Amino acid sequence: MKKALAVILCVVLALSAAPAVYASSAGQSAPESENLYIPQLHINTESGNGTSLQKEDGYVNADYSVDDDKPEPVAVKVRGNSTAMTAKKSFTFKFDSKKDLFGMGNGKKWVLLANAFDPTLLRNYIAFDFARELGIDYTSNQKIVELWLDGKFRGCYTLMEPVQEGKDRVDIDTDGNKDFMLEYERLRTDEGTTYITAGGLRFGISEPDEPDTDQVSYITETMERLTNIIDSGSEKEIKVNIDVDSFVKFYVLNEYIKTNDFDFSSVFFYYKDGKLYAGPPWDYDLTMGNVNKDFSANSAAAFKTDGEYINSKLFYKKLCSYGWFMDKVRLEYEHHSRYIRKLYADGGLIDTLANKYSEVFSRNYNEAGWSFRYLINVMMYPFPTYGENLDFLKNWCENRDKWLSQFYGIDLLPYRLGDCDGNGVVNVNDATMIQKYAAMLITFSDEQKSAADINRDGKINIGDATSIQRVAAH
Repeated sequence: MKKALAVILCVVLALSAAPAVYASSAGQSAPESENLYIPQLHINTESGNGTSLQKEDGYVNADYSVDDDKPEPVAVKVRGNSTAMTAKKSFTFKFDSKKDLFGMGNGKKWVLLANAFDPTLLRNYIAFDFARELGIDYTSNQKIVELWLDGKFRGCYTLMEPVQEGKDRVDIDTDGNKDFMLEYERLRTDEGTTYITAGGLRFGISEPDEPDTDQVSYITETMERLTNIIDSGSEKEIKVNIDVDSFVKFYVLNEYIKTNDFDFSSVFFYYKDGKLYAGPPWDYDLTMGNVNKDFSANSAAAFKTDGEYINSKLFYKKLCSYGWFMDKVRLEYEHHSRYIRKLYADGGLIDTLANKYSEVFSRNYNEAGWSFRYLINVMMYPFPTYGENLDFLKNWCENRDKWLSQFYGIDLLPYRLGDCDGNGVVNVNDATMIQKYAAMLITFSDEQKSAADINRDGKINIGDATSIQRVAAH
């Protein structure tokens, strides 16, 4: 959404200075951070005008270094659309050859997200952490860093892997008419990107990067076929042609955080080995309530903590109308309910991240000079202090979970995690059932298989039975 709204970007005066220490009003205090390593990234452009770069400048030559390491040559450019018009810009930089940064895998291209629209600086980080908890394949790794651009301190950034093909990125075979990756784009047109329309949905071809005519025809025909299969309602055909688990996990992620952009841009799908997959995830600063409820009907719905949201968008308009699909959604949500509740609990993930990086966030606002600003009319007007913005995020996440838990009837599910016989109790009888299933003495329904996979590794074996026995022993 924000990409289509770049022309209406508006920057106003800062609301207030940021406090020196960031903690929620729940009384969490910042821990000692002297052992916390925050990489200090330095990018120096050849022309020395990095702080005034614009998107239309494209890549410019620069050098890159971490801390006091020897500089290496890179090319850097401003990334994004609406975000490219903010003062605190996001960047893409690339090396001449693949490089592994901080153990995140090999790649030439890397992304520095400014998180300019999010006053907490945490929404993207939380969303990607949740995606990894869900087990969404190819979720980008991330690391909090600080950036100096041509010697000027630019504050806190998130270093991330971009969504692109690669052995350590999205592992697909884009040679010939095989695998491909698409980004849903309702309106935007980028120079150099090939667009197709299938089933009334418009996609930009992300991979292969420069598809030939045959590849474009193949991708279009494949997506038309898959769209028709999803629309057909045939559970058997759908399961043969799309990876249902990935669509379920992707739905749970975006439904819980209410991704405002979901029906507009930055939504990826990839085709691998004859199946369509949902993901990888990307772009979550305008989520978890960080939306102007007065901007549009879509934004009003995204701002609220109640109501279904993603179920009316893209492929989910059909998928969510099928009872068997929503049964899987409910089970998936239940399997991660403990994680979700710890997310917003006092002392949970949100508090932990805010406290862990309190000094980094303080430097972002007090030393780099950024402030809580209303930057685009689709984002929520920020509160005056970091603590207030953090508390809003926590409260939104809690209320959203309460609504979805009640809506999905989490406590009434017949097969909760570990409850293989569906009697509402997880005990040694369930462990015995798993042992019998592993020995091929009994069969499980899809719901029972999902419940039996205690260790969430996609396999049902003696390890899952052992996990239940340990719980029962206590």
